[in-house]
Amino acid sequence: MATSPPRWSAGRARDWYEKLPWQVGFNFVPSTAVNQLEMWQGETFDPETIERELRWAAELGFNSLRVFLHDLAWEQDRDGFIGRVRRFLEIASGFQFRTMFVFFDDCWHPDPLPGPQPEPVPGVHNSRWVQSPGNRVVRDPRQWGRLEDYVRDVVETFGEDPRVLLWDLYNEPGNSLLPSASLSWWGKMTHVPPRALQAWLAPSPSLPLLRATFRWVREVGPSQPLTAGLWFINGGLNRFQLEASDVISFHQYAGPASLRRVIRRRARAGRPLLCTEYMARPRKSRFETHLPIFRSAEVGCYHWGHVFGRTQTAFSWTDQPGTLERAEWFHDLLRPDGSPHDPAEVAVIREILRPSATHLPGSSVRA
Repeated sequence: MATSPPRWSAGRARDWYEKLPWQVGFNFVPSTAVNQLEMWQGETFDPETIERELRWAAELGFNSLRVFLHDLAWEQDRDGFIGRVRRFLEIASGFQFRTMFVFFDDCWHPDPLPGPQPEPVPGVHNSRWVQSPGNRVVRDPRQWGRLEDYVRDVVETFGEDPRVLLWDLYNEPGNSLLPSASLSWWGKMTHVPPRALQAWLAPSPSLPLLRATFRWVREVGPSQPLTAGLWFINGGLNRFQLEASDVISFHQYAGPASLRRVIRRRARAGRPLLCTEYMARPRKSRFETHLPIFRSAEVGCYHWGHVFGRTQTAFSWTDQPGTLERAEWFHDLLRPDGSPHDPAEVAVIREILRPSATHLPGSSVRA
């Protein structure tokens, strides 16, 4: 029986990374989509908004995207879904973006349904974001046949496509916190509820699907590297993610001192580093503090959010229904008309991301 290709060596991963300009971008959902299904389903796929909002981002100097897919969008309309992914890549690459696709996600609502998506709850962060494939499917291997078909199909279709930067196989596996009425402690981080801590530290029910997904993609053998981002302190998940990923990715929503510690710790793996989520202004994770650190350490980085829209991620994780727009946004960068939330912030971004600054030492490719 044929064996799947092994994990990339650290040397191969470094060689791949050194050929790239500094990858600096964001997690992208068009402002007209309330979640991944609304982004990718045929009735609500919105290439005009995608093109307009990516043009704004390119003008600021960003060059990379992290984008969530959804298994149900593929299952209900395989050919249409593949065509829309191809159309997205055409638009993104037209502005010189390369894209990291995310297959699965354990965050927010656990029972996704295809079709028209509910309207956002006013004042609530990511009020309609849905998991993929959802808790019940994650825990039931009898349903994984269609997940395997989905993953293999997408990777077989785009596994040699230079517009695809890499594959992020599973966003925050094991994150059963969101959504939760007990989020009030999160903003202060002075106390973690014992039940939440116990759930996070116990063997994760998501680990078997994560293992299977790595195996499926390895067997296809794409030309792009694989990763799954570290986001919390679950030892079993973290150990596997570090051992299985070609490049190491992580999330970081805290201040600059914490970011420096995380980079030093993850650099011990001897592999390229990508921070695939950061930037929460009230939590001291900001462009002006973090971009210089990422640049100096040669770490790729992707902030959360671009244009404030139906995902409503300018509101914080803890905001309740009816919350009014705050003077300082949580995530997001631009308003729906393209104007900045904070003009001074955009000036900092333009300076840091000017073309000469996005060329990393040793890279053979000019930004």
